[in-house]
Amino acid sequence: MTHRRRLRPLAAVTTALLAAGALAACGSDDADDGRTRVVTAFYPMQFVAERVGGDDVRVDSLVKPGADSHDLELSPRQVGQISDADLILYLSEFQPAVDEAVTSEGGDRALDVGTLVPLLDGAAGGHEHDEHGHEADGHDHAHDQARDPHLWLDPARMATITDRVADRLAETDPANAADYRARAAALRTDLQTLDQEYEAGLRSCERRELVVSHTAFGYLTERFGLEQIGVSGLTPEDEPTPQRLAEATEEARAHGATTIYFESLVSPKVAETIAREVGATTAVLDPLEAAPAEGDYLSAMRANLAALRTGQGCA
Repeated sequence: MTHRRRLRPLAAVTTALLAAGALAACGSDDADDGRTRVVTAFYPMQFVAERVGGDDVRVDSLVKPGADSHDLELSPRQVGQISDADLILYLSEFQPAVDEAVTSEGGDRALDVGTLVPLLDGAAGGHEHDEHGHEADGHDHAHDQARDPHLWLDPARMATITDRVADRLAETDPANAADYRARAAALRTDLQTLDQEYEAGLRSCERRELVVSHTAFGYLTERFGLEQIGVSGLTPEDEPTPQRLAEATEEARAHGATTIYFESLVSPKVAETIAREVGATTAVLDPLEAAPAEGDYLSAMRANLAALRTGQGCA
């Protein structure tokens, strides 16, 4: 995995894992009410779990609103939640702390959503991989190429994940299997509607290239025939080199970009710098790595669509 990230002291990880056993023994802060316990590693999976699970599950999210999913650190209590969970929804190689805790505490109760849909190669920005990390064309490639984790920005992939989550909940809690599958069908319909709105809304745009400060939108651009020009890398804390900043500015100018996109949880300085150079404006495009300040996944995705239609000059 080449995802750039800050390394954490081994002692901190060990302490958290050792403390998990004690916390699991005494239970979580909430009394066991008989519902299926689901732990989700990042917001879009929380959204799916809550919609599919309904009142039959209790969902604990490891990432709190406004927090950075990439650099998640787990408290001993959170490791205990993973140990106690009936189902854990996570994405391997996205959050190292979660990977470590799942390996130690998750067992067969963990579902890696990256095994459910084809993944894009983050380094090349558009090659799909299968569930084993190989490119979809059948060739075996080196495993040091980063996978793009932002699969939730494709509504079609989210629909597939929704069905598989319903299947796992049905296996875990057979008494409520019919309800899980009915709620999943309703969410799939909502996601298909969202997909159709994107398809129609982005069909006729003056510009197909979008310049983004954080290279998080490969799944969205691949799905709807756009081209992403990323200034920094897959993780929002990646700082572009002066050379990359100059290159991105020239690309923005060459493509006639009128809007440079940045995300709400990251400083807009890079986007504003490029915008000044090329005479463009800036706008927020939410990668949905954390829960939106208002609304939910669907409303945030529709806000992204509105921003793209304005910024890309879509009819």
